[in-house]
Formats: sequence, structure tokens, C-alpha cells
Amino acid sequence: MQKGKHSKKRGKHFKRLKPIHKIIIFFLLIILILSIRYIVKHLGAQEELKEESDLLNTIDIEKSDVTEEITERMLQVKELQKENTDIVGWIEVEGTNINYPVLQGDDNSYYMNHNYKKEENTYGSIFLDKDYDWSIPSSNLLMYGHNLQDGSLFHDILNYKDQSYYEEHPIIRFTTDEEDCEYEIIAAFYSRVYYKSEKNVFRYYYFVNAENEEEYNEFVNDAKEASIYDTGKTAEYGDQLMTLSTCSYHTEDGRFAVVARKIEKEQGNN
Repeated sequence: MQKGKHSKKRGKHFKRLKPIHKIIIFFLLIILILSIRYIVKHLGAQEELKEESDLLNTIDIEKSDVTEEITERMLQVKELQKENTDIVGWIEVEGTNINYPVLQGDDNSYYMNHNYKKEENTYGSIFLDKDYDWSIPSSNLLMYGHNLQDGSLFHDILNYKDQSYYEEHPIIRFTTDEEDCEYEIIAAFYSRVYYKSEKNVFRYYYFVNAENEEEYNEFVNDAKEASIYDTGKTAEYGDQLMTLSTCSYHTEDGRFAVVARKIEKEQGNN
């Protein structure tokens, strides 16, 4: 009986509240519910990314198909493409959290919020610029990925602000179903998305295919000039380039990028 009386009293107290107080309580409850949903959604997305980075270890391939020219990872990428033809390769930087499939869509927005299974995902995927043409191939593998505070996707790209980090992680591995290659980093720099009215600025995010040698060399020189430190490495016209880009909060619409060049097999790792 006492419990029933207390319940009735609480109900009466709520009825006595002023309309404004009822509205405040209502909105606080809405905020609480939305916050819980947001946390659950993001925890789920984080778990998906952890599983995704370990994806290659779950793919079994015929070991007998591995040769000097065809690596195990190339075969694994080929298997992944059976699930989604938008998967163009796998990127890894040893000793970092960067270890993911790379997608390429018809636009540069779809994989910002979809995973490699084409399922909607808060954090999205690592993806290659839509304008990269594999039939040429284009000059620069321009890839994008979110900078997540939990260390996922391209968050570790920002660590290249320190030269010591670069010296410990100078190589990017990129594998397609056709080749398994290494790229050496030649520059790392802060940038931002520039206004159309701004002139004589380095819009690295527009460079995918060089029209000629002059345009190629201009991009390499601008990247080297913008670099926080001198890597002692450069690229020559004809070298395949790779640019990894992520958001940075040092300024409005800030970006951080690293540029690398493909190491030809006959050159070894030197």
C-alpha cells in the first residue's frame, strides 16, 4: 500500500510541474535516448572496423597457388572482390593501425559512410578517388579515410607530423589482385580545403592524373616544399604515386596528407 501511495504522489508532483518544466524533462529524455543510440551505434561501428582490419586472416586460399609473382595477399584480395567488386586492394602500414581494404565507388561520398560489404556504417571505409583510371593507370593513387580518435582508419596518418614516426614507418604496402607493392613516403604535410577564389595554393586533392611531365613535377615539387621535414626521397616522372589524405583539426577544413612513390621490384627496398 505504501508503494502505491508513493507512486500516486510522484504522479501528482509531475502534474503540478509547470509546462516549461515538463517540456525541459521531455527534451532531456529525448537527448538521453538519442545519446544512448549514438553510443551503441558507434560502438558497433568500431567493432566492425576491428573485424575488418583482421579480415585477411579469415580468408583461406590455396597455398599451392602462391608463387614468386602471385603472393598470398594478392589471392586474398581476389577472394574479397567476389564479395564486392568495388574492392580495389588492401593497404597496410606495418606497426600502425592502417590495415584495411580499399574501395572505389562511382563517387567520393558513398564509402564515407559504407563499409566494404556496402552496409551503412558511421565511419565508412578507406576509398580511392573515383577519378583514378586503372586502364591508364593514373599517376596518383589518391586515397581518403576518416581520422578517428580511437585510432581507426587513417588516424595514424597524423603521426607522420613527427619525423621520428616517419623514420620508423617509411613504407606503405598496397596490394591488388595484380600486384603486391611497396611505396616509400617522400612528403608529409598539413593542408586544408581551399576556397575557389584562392590562387597559387597547393590543391593536392585534385591531382590524380598528370597531363604531362611538367604537371607531374609540379605536384612532386609542391609536395616536397609543403613537407614538414625532408625525407631525402623524391619521385621522377613516370613513377607511380600514392597520396593518403585525412581530416586534421589544426584549422577549419584542415587536412593532413602523405605522398609516396612506388618502389619498383628491381630496385628492391633501397
